[in-house]
Amino acid sequence: MEQGHLCLVLHAHLPFIRHPEYDDFLEEDWFFEAATETYIPLLDMYERLISEGVDFRITMSLTPTLCAMFSDELLMGRYKRHLEKLIDLSEKEVFRTQNQHQFHKTALMYERKLKKCRQIVEKHHGNLINGFRKIQDEGKLEIITCCATHGFLPLKIHRNAVRAQIKTAVDDYKDKFHRKPKGIWLAECAYNPGDDYVLKEQKLRYFFVDTHGILYGSPRPRYGVFAPVYCPSGVAAFARDMESAHQVWSAEIGYPGDYKYREFYRDLGYDLDYNYVKPYLHSDGVRRNIGLKYFKITGKVGLSEKQPYDPDEARDIAASHAGNFLFNREKQVEFLHSFLKRKPVIVSMYDAELFGHWWYEGPEFIEFLFRKMYYDQKTITPITPSEYLQMYPENQVIQPSMSSWGDKGYNEVWLNGANDWIYRHLHKASERMIEIAVENPSAHGLKKRALNQAARELLLAQSSDWAFIMTTGTMVAYACKRTKNHIYQFTKLYEQVKSNQIDEGFLRDLERRNNIFPNIDYKVYI
Repeated sequence: MEQGHLCLVLHAHLPFIRHPEYDDFLEEDWFFEAATETYIPLLDMYERLISEGVDFRITMSLTPTLCAMFSDELLMGRYKRHLEKLIDLSEKEVFRTQNQHQFHKTALMYERKLKKCRQIVEKHHGNLINGFRKIQDEGKLEIITCCATHGFLPLKIHRNAVRAQIKTAVDDYKDKFHRKPKGIWLAECAYNPGDDYVLKEQKLRYFFVDTHGILYGSPRPRYGVFAPVYCPSGVAAFARDMESAHQVWSAEIGYPGDYKYREFYRDLGYDLDYNYVKPYLHSDGVRRNIGLKYFKITGKVGLSEKQPYDPDEARDIAASHAGNFLFNREKQVEFLHSFLKRKPVIVSMYDAELFGHWWYEGPEFIEFLFRKMYYDQKTITPITPSEYLQMYPENQVIQPSMSSWGDKGYNEVWLNGANDWIYRHLHKASERMIEIAVENPSAHGLKKRALNQAARELLLAQSSDWAFIMTTGTMVAYACKRTKNHIYQFTKLYEQVKSNQIDEGFLRDLERRNNIFPNIDYKVYI
């Protein structure tokens, strides 16, 4: 007898990185790697389950910046070039390892998976949005939106800047998925009381918060985090279940740390002779990760002591972990159902890139989980947030507390000594964007283009990724450069609009490079 539901939520996001001014660009690899290891394997898995008649439900936030890259001809063209080079390398690896039994099986796996990636890209005409949209149209995937450029809303002091992040995202979603989004993933899962009224304006029905966002709400939640609540605005909030989160996220007990899984940090780009790998590096010739890895985690040993990876062994472990995860969720809902007197919903939320990129076997884990849920038990079934709200339209009204899923649960990751300098500039730019939008309520021609591009530059400067990178200390120079460049470009456009002296050449170059949100309307700031 069905006693509860699992709501599996994957947050798929990357910052908008597109540099047509260079033949190749290091940070564009973030997108290429994630497409190969996470997004395409997930799409492939969804299509396979549907073709085999396995019923499932999953929720994914595909952020507007990621969708822009999925559908960008330049980036997808570069991705195809990247993929062809990897396929060429994998074919050479199959030949090179033919007498090395411990590596040959893995080389064959890479060749097969990479060619499958190429097949899926071609199937969807070089636009991955087509694939995800089809799965949503089949009723198995609920795609939700996110803040336009993953802007961190609690640190915005202008309400119009919050509204611009949300409305721009909703409008972009309609353009790409041919329907209205039902829900939203607030960037960094960060909720600021009152922002739900902006969501209501855009007819968004629900969003997600971390556990303490509901538990510290007022009044106390009757069902804890195992049922949604309604904010005073009427928008629903779903909270993360920490028990299921720890089984996957935890560095100590999480599944991805199993010694038989693939080791992320040992890569062919460093293991083999330089002249052999050089054709697969960037034009600067600097060694870097290529994506083909032949070793397993092994244990707490140095990289040189890692043992050969066995794909079949790792697959068996993924199946075992999926079974364990499902067993624990069954027991969890049985216990909760016994006293809640309603079917609880277990909301399991993760960064999508954990599955495939960081945890190589992650997509297989999800596939095994859905198969076992469908064939092996009847206690718990998968569900989407909108389906659960349809099942239980009446829920407690509380005011969730300010929260995020960052370190320590609040704003510290995005506001600290490493990144606090950016906010005086972001606040001033927001103030100025509102100013020129109000002054030009019906601009047309060149001025309208300049105002729209100014809105793009501000939105791109507001990406929470830049503050996050400054905190973590990785690629800091790039994050600082992006922030400064977008603020500079916005300021120059602002001054040109104010003086009515717009440099069309400068504007055209920005439109070519930062071409996100082709249908943006600067009046979202009014």
